[in-house]
Amino acid sequence: MLRNVVAVLLDGVNPFELAVVCEVFGTDRSDEGLPVYDFAVASAEGRTLRSNAGFSLHVEHGLERLDSADLIAVPAGSHYASRPFPPELLDALRRGVDRGARVLSVCSGVFVLAAAGLLDGRRCAVHWHHADELARQYPRLTVEPDVLYVDEDPVITSAGTAAGIDACLHLVRREQGPEVANRIARRMVVPPHRDGGQAQYIERPLPKAPCDTVGEVLAWMERHLDREVTVEQLAARAHMAPRTFARRFQQETGTTPYRWILRQRVLLAQELLEGTDETMEAIASRTGFGTAAALRHQFVRALGTTPVAYRRTFRGPQAA
Repeated sequence: MLRNVVAVLLDGVNPFELAVVCEVFGTDRSDEGLPVYDFAVASAEGRTLRSNAGFSLHVEHGLERLDSADLIAVPAGSHYASRPFPPELLDALRRGVDRGARVLSVCSGVFVLAAAGLLDGRRCAVHWHHADELARQYPRLTVEPDVLYVDEDPVITSAGTAAGIDACLHLVRREQGPEVANRIARRMVVPPHRDGGQAQYIERPLPKAPCDTVGEVLAWMERHLDREVTVEQLAARAHMAPRTFARRFQQETGTTPYRWILRQRVLLAQELLEGTDETMEAIASRTGFGTAAALRHQFVRALGTTPVAYRRTFRGPQAA
């Protein structure tokens, strides 16, 4: 049952991501017949914490509050991608999962779950800005860089800001039914349901090459998205055996060559749909999909919407 919820904070917590959890689980809506959660905020680093918005928070509970929670939520905070986390917090999160609790992260809070080893062998979501770094630091997890949230029960991870609302409402819907989730969403004036597989609207990042082994190949692939290439051809360009290249590529990018180039092709298609009047056939050719039908198939598969609908979202009905 989902009754006892705690948000655990670290120094530099983001107020919005904390407020998301507080709004869904910490607001008393009993006057409307909605569930009341036993909600609390706990600190992993002392009773007074700084937010990243310039004010401080006084927190009543310490980590002992996590031991009774059905759900432990970890909001985002400053520099979570590069800071160490208290071992006591990581132990408390592992204990929670071991006894049957769920854990949920909002945006960069996923780095805390990854550091605790709770994402090993699991898929996860994160804000697109952090996706490459998360995959680089924790190669045993699988980053889904484009989606709003991922439910790998008992671990739920979500992308930035509003995607945390989607993940929280998804959990309410799953545990207490769509009527409860929809009524909470109506009170919050947010969409009652956005599926986890719905895409983030992301910028098209340049490929990063943290190591020398595949960096040049990544840059070459990014410049030649319209070409059909094989792992053997890429391995030859990197002066490696195909199996060695595939292993190194996975280690350094967190994904396979095929999935990497497919993602870059979809991102380029997004860029062209947003900023040009090129036809679907022309975009398909430039992105390496070949035909408008293939472009549509891969676009829907990756983003959950059609190229025409995507262009309409960014450029208005007349563009579509």
